[in-house]
Amino acid sequence: MNKRNLAILIFDDVEVLDFAGPFEVFAVTSELNNYEPFNVFLVAETQRTFKAVNGLQVVPNYEISNCPNPDILVVPGGVGTRTQMNNQRLITWIQQVSDRAELVMSICTGARLLAKAGLLDGLEITTHHEAYDELRQIVPTAIVNERKRYIDQGKILTTGGISAGIDGSLYVVDQLLGREIARKTAIYMEYDWQLKTAVN
Repeated sequence: MNKRNLAILIFDDVEVLDFAGPFEVFAVTSELNNYEPFNVFLVAETQRTFKAVNGLQVVPNYEISNCPNPDILVVPGGVGTRTQMNNQRLITWIQQVSDRAELVMSICTGARLLAKAGLLDGLEITTHHEAYDELRQIVPTAIVNERKRYIDQGKILTTGGISAGIDGSLYVVDQLLGREIARKTAIYMEYDWQLKTAVN
């Protein structure tokens, strides 16, 4: 089993479950399998304490200038994406990472950042229900699907709002490592998970 570097981006006013949910899924999967599947870490533009939505303080493991090359990049949402979508340094980094990564995944309104990076053009995508119309304006060539909890478009996977990131992450585990490993992760987390059909 080749261990994949799995980077979860954080920034000020990131939605807590958007990054913590996927972190739990991928870290637990790794824990239950001799820490072989994933090297899970948080990354941010700089090495400092960030304040998530509602005040949770988080310190990243790396900054974008020195983190291991991500095989998988998870981009969470939150009100902070409204600022970060205009942060050209971060958008450029997402573009560069996506060129090399196996998978780039947005949670909730993290889709704003992927859209600004030009990664969602012409794709079928989803996001938080309150951001459907805004996302259509940011990336008019994309098809925003309001019915799917997550949508697989090959290298790009988008999920709906907040808790949907857990479902999308378990789906990724299922696709990369198999149904049984994903099922065991969900059972350990006591998460009522059913594999939902993803558009692909």
